[in-house]
Amino acid sequence: MIGSLYTRVVLTFLVSVIGGTILSFLATTWIFQDKLNENLQSTLLDFGQDIVRIYETLPLREAEMFLSEMKQLNSYYIRIYEATDQFQSYGELKGQHPFLVTTEQVKKVLDGGRVHVNGIDTIFLGLPIKTEMGSKAMFVEPLTSSSTSFLIKFVVTFLICSLLAGSLFILISAIFLVRPIKKLTEATRLIAAGDFNVKLNIKQKGEIGTLARSFEEMMHDLQQLEQMRREFVANVSHEVQSPLTSISGFAIALKQVDLPDDERSDYLDIIITETERMSKISDSLLKLSLLESQSLQMRLATLSLDEQIRRVIVAIQPQWSARNIQFDLDLQPTKITADHDQLNQVWINILGNGIKFSEDGARISISIKQNIKNVTVRISDSGIGILPKDQKRIFDRFFKADRSHSQKYEGSGMGLAIVKQIVSLHHGDIRVESEYGVGTTFIVTLPITTPAG
Repeated sequence: MIGSLYTRVVLTFLVSVIGGTILSFLATTWIFQDKLNENLQSTLLDFGQDIVRIYETLPLREAEMFLSEMKQLNSYYIRIYEATDQFQSYGELKGQHPFLVTTEQVKKVLDGGRVHVNGIDTIFLGLPIKTEMGSKAMFVEPLTSSSTSFLIKFVVTFLICSLLAGSLFILISAIFLVRPIKKLTEATRLIAAGDFNVKLNIKQKGEIGTLARSFEEMMHDLQQLEQMRREFVANVSHEVQSPLTSISGFAIALKQVDLPDDERSDYLDIIITETERMSKISDSLLKLSLLESQSLQMRLATLSLDEQIRRVIVAIQPQWSARNIQFDLDLQPTKITADHDQLNQVWINILGNGIKFSEDGARISISIKQNIKNVTVRISDSGIGILPKDQKRIFDRFFKADRSHSQKYEGSGMGLAIVKQIVSLHHGDIRVESEYGVGTTFIVTLPITTPAG
């Protein structure tokens, strides 16, 4: 039970309030103890001196009668000692226990001295009285509690009442404090069970409200991640199942004994093609997984970016020359620090897409612009373009824009995901501008010097 946040909040409040109050009260009482009884001491001394003057002025018998009829006896209790063990008292105690007067104190007063006792619970005064019958010792005690004693009782009563009221309020407050945390705990259990459609409805501000909003954002991100995972599994299954079906079907057909040689050769070509397709999918998955892992070490070196792009264009010449695609180049000499092999893959994938989705005889434009910190590469084609709703997802794994063309344009949908990851590893940025049916432009921004690590 102590492990509960609710219990800990209440106990922390009570311990803090009680402990702090007791320490503060004890310290304050110790510091101001003398001042608390100052007024009562002064009044007690004045009253005692008045009685001494009465005994010194009037005969003993008249003084005793006068003293016994004084109204002040409602507030004071007086004992007059003739010897150490004999005294006469005046005033009613009203259930209050008289203070203890020792033999030494009586002797001291009888000898002409004074006794003044000032404690937290006890205050009294001893004065000598001279009469015609000899010296007497008078001890005066207030019948009401001392200021300090009264203050103690008042503060204790106040503390008990305030602790009871405070405890009630903190119990109620703790319920409202702990309730959103209980909601977050329950939501965590539901998320762990795979339910991401959880509504917290926590409207509080402050730390709890911030935590709740962060939790809701996390749930939204997890929901998107789960959707991406399902789509990824579905896409992988689809991409793998299609070539597997072809391979299985044509392998069964090859078992026919009377199959003509030309058909057998065609079937084998199809099996080889589908196997290569599966191999490319596997290689792409492994490459993307490696790029996303923390263990990949970038091999940074200074390279000529314009020269690298020219070499890539030459390397993929079989793809564009057969379709009579032309290139418009505006490549100013540019030196950057980057991973040569990884960056090479970026240009191969982007240019490959531009060639694949362009018509025969189309033109592809490539330009390089540089400032103090960054270099920007723009690659534009006049291909089929990308729908606005697809532009945000083209860098997702296995995503293929314009599914109506999926049979015409082959591909696994992994190329741009790899491009995005490589650019991110170089602390750069890639974005797309496209108009459907007009063309697409990829803008890649890279730092001139890629930070290590």
